[in-house]
Amino acid sequence: MKQNRDLFPTIPSFFDDNMLRDWFNWPLLNNSERSSVPAVNIKETNDAFELEVAAPGMSKQDFKVELNNNMLVISAEKENKHEEQDDQGNFTRREFNYQSFTRTFSLPERMVLGDKISAKYKDGLLCITVPKSEDAKVKPAKQIEIA
Repeated sequence: MKQNRDLFPTIPSFFDDNMLRDWFNWPLLNNSERSSVPAVNIKETNDAFELEVAAPGMSKQDFKVELNNNMLVISAEKENKHEEQDDQGNFTRREFNYQSFTRTFSLPERMVLGDKISAKYKDGLLCITVPKSEDAKVKPAKQIEIA
């Protein structure tokens, strides 16, 4: 009996070597549901992991970033309302929209300094810096003398 692996093409493996893993944003079978989840770029430097979340049209007050048991949780909520009324106070036009998302990343234990994580929002981009511990930083090569 042949298994249908197409249903689960990118479920994260516990054996992946990715340092940051987005556990709760696996591709969905219905890709139309993914359109509201912002893109995230992850860059690793010698000193930190840097995450960039593309979220234009929001303000820094819309975001919540927290660390919970080595899980970095990034969430946002924004509600927009537009109402127009006539002279008698009756609504002639009433619109609203609500945006929200949550992205969760597993951080490597003992490799990051959770208490030093920082975030800033500017020009539609939420930038989160996750500093590495000294043990996680790449050490320069050491020449070994041959006797």
